[in-house]
Amino acid sequence: MPRSNAIARPPWRNRQDHFSPLKLAVLLALCLPALLLALWAARGELGSRPVTEAIHMTGLWAIRILLISLLVTPLRQMLRWPRALLVRRMLGLGALSYALIHLLLFAVDLKWDLAKVISEIALRIYLTIGFAALLGLVVLGVTSTDGWVRRLGGRRWQALHRVAYAIAVLALVHFTLQTKLDVTEAMLTAGLFLWLMGYRLLAPKGGAPAPIRLVALAFLAAAGTALLEAGWYGVATGIPFWPVLQANLDVTFGLRPALWVGLAGFGMAALGLAGRWGGAPRPLLRRQPG
Repeated sequence: MPRSNAIARPPWRNRQDHFSPLKLAVLLALCLPALLLALWAARGELGSRPVTEAIHMTGLWAIRILLISLLVTPLRQMLRWPRALLVRRMLGLGALSYALIHLLLFAVDLKWDLAKVISEIALRIYLTIGFAALLGLVVLGVTSTDGWVRRLGGRRWQALHRVAYAIAVLALVHFTLQTKLDVTEAMLTAGLFLWLMGYRLLAPKGGAPAPIRLVALAFLAAAGTALLEAGWYGVATGIPFWPVLQANLDVTFGLRPALWVGLAGFGMAALGLAGRWGGAPRPLLRRQPG
C-alpha cells in the first residue's frame, strides 16, 4: 500500500512507493562527489590547504547540480522523457546540500568564530552574494514538498520556484568573483547557463524547439560566453577586450569555454533531432515539484 506521506518514503522510491532505478542512480551520483572528497581528505590529497580546497569543491558541485536541475526540462521535452521529472526535486535538494556543506566548511576554516563568519559575509560582496543564493536555495528546498504545492497552489508555487534562475545568476557571480584571475571554469558554467536560459526562451509551450533553433542557440550561447569572458577580463584585469575575444578561436592550448559551450549546444541539438526521430510523443506526467 503506497505511503501517504512523501517524507516517509525513501528517496529511491517513486510516488507509488515502487523502486525507481532512475532515482537510485541519481541519488548515488549526487553522493559520489562528497564521498570522493571525504576519501581525498582522509588520504591527505587535498593539498596544503585542504579545508579551502574542500570549500571550493563543494561550492562548485552546488552550482553544477543546480544547473543539472535546470537541464531536466530540456531533457524531458527533447527526449520525450516524462520520467525525468522524478529527479528534479532530488537534484534541487542535492544542490542545497552541497551549498550548506560549503557554508559549514567556511565556518570550519574560520575556526567556528561565528562573529567573524557573519562579518565576512556582510563585508565581502562576493560572500554576500553567495549567501543570498544559499538563502534562496533554502527557501526552494523548504517549499519543494507536495504540502507546499497544495498550500501555495500550482501557479504560485511555480512562480516561486522560477527564483531558481535568479539564484543561479547569484551563484555564478559569486563563483566568478571569488575565482578572481583564472575564470575559465566560471565562464564555462556561465555559458552553459546561457544555453539553459536561451532554451527556455526558444521552446514553445510544452515542447522542444526545432533542431534548427537549437543549432542557432549553440552559436548564440558560444558567442555570449566569449563576450562574457572578454568583458570580464577587460573590467577585472584590464586585459584588452579584443585579444581575449580572438583567443577563443585559438585552440593551440586547448578549447576555450566558448567553444566547449558551442560543442555542448550542438550535442543538445543532435539530441533534440534524435528525440524527434524517436517516434510519437509519449504522454507527459502531471507536473510535479520533483
